[in-house]
Amino acid sequence: MKKTPGQLDPTTHQFITKTFGTNDVQIMQLAGDASSRRYARVIHNDNSYVLMIWEPFVDDGRYPFLNILNHFAKHEVQVPEVISKAPNLGLVLLEDLGDLTLERKFWENQQQSLVVPHYKMAIDELLKIHYPATEDSSPGCIAHTVSFNVEKLLWEMNYGLEHLVEKFCHIKIPDDVREEITALFVDICTTLHEEPKRICHRDYHSRNIMLTMGKTRIIDFQDARMGPVQYDLVSLLHDSYVDMDDETRQELLEYYILKSKDFGGAPVNRDQFHSIFRLQMIQRCFKAAGSFSSFYNMREDTRYLKYLKPTVAKVVMTLDQYPAYSTFTNLLRDNGLLEIDYLNPTEI
Repeated sequence: MKKTPGQLDPTTHQFITKTFGTNDVQIMQLAGDASSRRYARVIHNDNSYVLMIWEPFVDDGRYPFLNILNHFAKHEVQVPEVISKAPNLGLVLLEDLGDLTLERKFWENQQQSLVVPHYKMAIDELLKIHYPATEDSSPGCIAHTVSFNVEKLLWEMNYGLEHLVEKFCHIKIPDDVREEITALFVDICTTLHEEPKRICHRDYHSRNIMLTMGKTRIIDFQDARMGPVQYDLVSLLHDSYVDMDDETRQELLEYYILKSKDFGGAPVNRDQFHSIFRLQMIQRCFKAAGSFSSFYNMREDTRYLKYLKPTVAKVVMTLDQYPAYSTFTNLLRDNGLLEIDYLNPTEI
């Protein structure tokens, strides 16, 4: 079978035609994201679907994407419906959730207050993940078997150090400074690890939250694992893709705290909650800066460079509240990471 315009490959086309029982389909490749997954929109009889193309997998109930999807759906988290799949080809045909992300809705509104209801809906979905989905102790959900422990959190921070500081900014870190920074990284990660853990989506930002027919729908959940609730809240409220103001952020944090009571959440010590939120912000945003840098370092992808400066600024702004972490703060400040023109990496 020859490849025709819009067709990804013959085996993919065969899977689609077999699913719908006809060749009368349109297949359009969609722009990729930061992952290795690819997507295509499939149109048949005025209905559209999204085809996820990844690596072949064994459909034994442990495949992360489907395992987490089914567990979330069990607890009414709004995830896409699976229409069909071909595990040997790495294909999963999904309900089409459209193109309206929470990020796009944010930038469509001149006043942030207008987008707050959509963020509250996103928090409602997050609460389902953090409470009913977490408290379901029935065997099978793989998110219960992995966690943001010290090792994983530390790996993320070291990823930022490697890809942002060393590889992107070409900064050589003296051995004594590296030793001090490693110690403070361990301190941050240990404190976060010791917090109570619930299932975290792991990448709960505005590009992974779709707005479809008046509902908030969740995607990119396959890496869910146990961790502090602040991990997801930082991902959402310190999202590099939007410019949320502090007033809106505090309103939404308070909404989460109050609404958690409806799910049986224990009374919250706000000082402790916000203290962990700040530490999580340092860890999560520094990791995000490392990811944005790595996309350029590894494949010269420049699409994410514009998010580096504001994300690094968030990290430094929060670090300023912790004199004990001054070695890390000084590494970033003294090497000009707040002033670098990240959009021109060849000049760094």
